[in-house]
This record gives sequence, structure tokens and C-alpha cells, in this order.
Amino acid sequence: MEVHEYTNGEVTILWKPNLCAHAGVCVKMLPNVYNPKNRPWIVPENATSNQIIEQVNKCPSGALSIK
Repeated sequence: MEVHEYTNGEVTILWKPNLCAHAGVCVKMLPNVYNPKNRPWIVPENATSNQIIEQVNKCPSGALSIK
């Protein structure tokens, strides 16, 4: 399974594109971190680790997780 990693130095976001349901919860909760128009589209430095963990826990498809 394809997995992409994005880190802010404290936490690492794991994104599994094959699981992504494109519900948009990540973009709505943290638009400064998740912007599908940009590359890379995930910039975890734009939020605190606690904000990222809270958002990732709300991902409905399980495509986002924390390492």
C-alpha cells in the first residue's frame, strides 16, 4: 500500500491515498496544513502537533494516521 509521510519534527502524518474518501474533514479543520492544490499538499509545520493529532483522529476513512 502506498504511504506518504509528512513531518513537523514532532509528529509524522501518514497519508494512504488508496483509503482516502475525500470527505474534506482535514481541509476544513486545518486549511493551513491541508491544501490539495499545493504540492506537497500537506504542510504539518503550519499547525501545532496537538492540532494535527486532533484532526487526524477525525479522519473518517482512516487514510490519515500519526507515526
